[in-house]
Amino acid sequence: MLMAKEGSIGPAMNRILELLLSLIPLVATAAAVLTLLFFAYWFLLGRRTDLANEHRLYRQIAMFGLTAAGAIAISLALPVSDSTRNQVIALIGVLLSGVIAFSSATIVSNLMAGLVLHVTRPFRTGDFIRVGEYFGRVVGRGLFSTEVQTEHRELVYLSNAHMLSTPVTVVRSSGTIITATLSLGYDVHHTQVKGLLLEAARNVDLEEPFVKIVELGNYAITYSVSGLLTEVKGMLASRSRLFESILDALHTAGVEIVSPSFMNQRRQDNDTKILPVMGEDVLQPDSPSSEDMVFDKAEEAEQQEKAEINLKEEISKLQAQAKESEGEAKKQIEVQIEQLREQLVEIVQDEVDTGGDEGDVARQDVPPDKPPAGL
Repeated sequence: MLMAKEGSIGPAMNRILELLLSLIPLVATAAAVLTLLFFAYWFLLGRRTDLANEHRLYRQIAMFGLTAAGAIAISLALPVSDSTRNQVIALIGVLLSGVIAFSSATIVSNLMAGLVLHVTRPFRTGDFIRVGEYFGRVVGRGLFSTEVQTEHRELVYLSNAHMLSTPVTVVRSSGTIITATLSLGYDVHHTQVKGLLLEAARNVDLEEPFVKIVELGNYAITYSVSGLLTEVKGMLASRSRLFESILDALHTAGVEIVSPSFMNQRRQDNDTKILPVMGEDVLQPDSPSSEDMVFDKAEEAEQQEKAEINLKEEISKLQAQAKESEGEAKKQIEVQIEQLREQLVEIVQDEVDTGGDEGDVARQDVPPDKPPAGL
């Protein structure tokens, strides 16, 4: 009896020992994967808690890839047959496909939109932006959303897919135009109003201010006064100060500001005409036009493109002349072509330095440094 029991215990212990031995690769692989993920997280994210969301983007993607690779490695180390192992890997693939299929409209779209925004960089941390009804400064750009702090100190998280599909207005860091609009009666001459509004804009340190008549309404004239604010961080306060300065300037000059619905009846003779007193127009011959200041980037891009086209045409003409020339004349033409190429490279480099999105495309259009065939 005792011998029979000992005989039955032996095979059972052998099976347990074989099972434990078969689990060693799985345990070792799992331990190695967990250790690797722990140190990878510490190296990429844990030790750099001060990183902004936009700088954590690639690190988060790397952690996601390492986690997926670790799951596959553990599945390969399972103590099962090859067919079962293949079924487990297929199951993981089906689960991932299902997750991607069900969340493709949200997570994957936000992920891809985040990558696009990170590559194109239409705005940076600290920039003022307007997205639909939201306006504020960018706090951070993450893998799936962008954090914006509004003018009321609220934090708004906008999905990257929404940011990519909605027009985003970005306030340029080099300066923005501050504008105020108001309506005044026809009894005040526009030259007087222009001088007062320009004075109000200068009092709040707006550069190159200008005034425009926006509309001739039924009861009032609509004016707009604008100026360049170079310190964009004080944009909200500067707009309020501009309103205050306009009120002070008009009230000090005795100009009445009333609502268009205000009715002021005055007894006048039938032959009396109510005309404002003519004043001297305020001229600024040395200042650039308002269009040049407002559309300066577009104007600069247009001038660069025209200069680039002209240089390419001139280079083509010189290349044609060089094919028909010989000796010293040919060498002079080669020197001119090289000089024009240097100018063209400088123009393209200026486009890249100013942040133009077409800098890489323009760089591809630069003629090659080697002389064309026939030179």
